[in-house]
Amino acid sequence: MSTTTVPAPGATAVWDTLVGQRHVIELLSRAAAGDGMTHAWLFTGPPGSGRSNAALAFAGALQCERGGCGACHACHTVLSKTHADVTLVQTEQLSIGVGQVRDLVRKSALSPNGRRWQIMIIEDADRLTDQACNALLKAIEEPNPRTMWLLCAPTAEDVLVTIRSRCRLVTLTTPVAADVAAFLVRTEGVPEPLAAHAARASQGHIGRARALARDEATRNRRNEMVRWPARLTSLGSAMNAASNLHELAKAEAEDLCSVLDAREKSELDRSYGVEGRGKRPKEYAPALRDLEKAQKTRAKRRVLDVVDRGLMDLVSVYRDAIAMKVGAPGSLVNEEIRADIALLARKSSPEEHLRRIEAIFTAREQMLEFNVPPVMALESMMVALRLDGSRSS
Repeated sequence: MSTTTVPAPGATAVWDTLVGQRHVIELLSRAAAGDGMTHAWLFTGPPGSGRSNAALAFAGALQCERGGCGACHACHTVLSKTHADVTLVQTEQLSIGVGQVRDLVRKSALSPNGRRWQIMIIEDADRLTDQACNALLKAIEEPNPRTMWLLCAPTAEDVLVTIRSRCRLVTLTTPVAADVAAFLVRTEGVPEPLAAHAARASQGHIGRARALARDEATRNRRNEMVRWPARLTSLGSAMNAASNLHELAKAEAEDLCSVLDAREKSELDRSYGVEGRGKRPKEYAPALRDLEKAQKTRAKRRVLDVVDRGLMDLVSVYRDAIAMKVGAPGSLVNEEIRADIALLARKSSPEEHLRRIEAIFTAREQMLEFNVPPVMALESMMVALRLDGSRSS
């Protein structure tokens, strides 16, 4: 492959979605120009840091004749996820199965349609099943000379060791609030005060910051969530908070899934020719069952994702209380509820708040790793978060 001259970091439009990741932009810009290129990459970073955006931007730079100008057809089609030689695997399911990966491996063995690269991007590579990892490993061990693999995961440890050992690691960091706020002002036209609030409240999660800046209902739901810790003064209030969080998560997940579910059902009907017909082919019923099973799994994952986001909001409240208690410098994440934070700081020691944070992460692990029903995990957690002597030791 011929090398290209890459514009200075920051001047290349494909990198515009990466917030506070200058070292990553510099590394990938050099690689796109031929310095340190390899056939497999692993993008890691905390949720919301932009690891998937980084992989997509890198794909754009690799397909662009000018290293990622952002203005050409290649850049536009990559960033809009329609480029013929860039395959993006996204999932709303709990895992990525071996069948999907085998299809991907078969495609990776083909030569690209264009003159540059066949690029395979797997978001959430941490969700690959063991069988899927084994199917992927052979393709990464014996790559097509013009095929590039870009994997994304929260940490390197979330990926099978035999796969990560064959990838070049790219580590993204959580962007600071000032960078996130500036990004919202620049790309979304958000007023500066609202951008600053969304940046703080998101704790560096770009997608969450965007949602908070755009949608008043999202801001209101979060505001209700972060006010709970100061109100958890009895067993009844703890049980009500657990129920409310679960119901809120189910309602939001249903809103997110309903439109997609309807579209998938319509596409299935159309593909089997059952629209407007009374008679259905025998193959339709099992296909419908498979679709409904996949949709149910996706809905479950959506609920867990919404609950998980709420748990991180609760953690931010207790961290604020600890920071206020010890006089740590810097602004609070939840500045708008400073009075509640002051109450928590007065009523409990930093050590007690740390135990509450531990209870939140225990509930998170129970739901995400051990499949404990969310209501049960949340009830146990909320009881552990109660204030003062009303909380059992």
